[in-house]
Amino acid sequence: MKNIKIIILVACLNLMVRQSFSQSVNWASLKSNNKHIVHVTTGLDYGLVYGLGYSHKIKSQMPILLNISYSFTSGGKLFDDFKTKIGGQARLYSIGNFQFSASIYGIYRRYENTLVRLQNFGSEMTGVIGYYKPKWFVAGEVGFDKAIVTHFKHSENFKTDFPNTQDGWYEPSTGGNFNYGVQTGYSFKNSDLILKVGAVITQDFKTTPLIPYYFQLGYNYKFKQTKNK
Repeated sequence: MKNIKIIILVACLNLMVRQSFSQSVNWASLKSNNKHIVHVTTGLDYGLVYGLGYSHKIKSQMPILLNISYSFTSGGKLFDDFKTKIGGQARLYSIGNFQFSASIYGIYRRYENTLVRLQNFGSEMTGVIGYYKPKWFVAGEVGFDKAIVTHFKHSENFKTDFPNTQDGWYEPSTGGNFNYGVQTGYSFKNSDLILKVGAVITQDFKTTPLIPYYFQLGYNYKFKQTKNK
């Protein structure tokens, strides 16, 4: 019975630690006065997922964006499953049109079903290398999403079947996914259209999630910095 409980909880956690829809930009179309970027995303990741985000370009020699985002799944209860992220991304290196960027985020997310409610703090790191032009780009991405510590609140039905179950904070060793894929985009005026596809594998490199692929469509709108009078 203890093994069954562990299997159920790990399965719930793997559903929770899904591919993060990181905010992508065309670095070649990003102008020095584009200080504000609004992101809107939708995609398939264990279901239909929507996301909203905002990036602020700070003043520095290296292009750096500070990001915040919120994503949620479609369904009858919109606030049962959601994810918030805060962090940043930077273009670290460029050779001509080839550019390398990296991002790091802190994550808080919530997942609930009839068995358990999970609240998790985690992290995400992603590296992207690609060929960028002012009107378009294509790049490859590799990332890692880690569930660092998770709070379990089990349902009464679950406790009836497993009376020794305890609520509280846990540090699971299996709560991490690697993702790898491609992204491409088309830029026009102050906008970017982004497409991302890829695959997911758990951190042990032996198993894959129930749906081991992800797909995302995104739209960015860039605001210019207003000049002080």
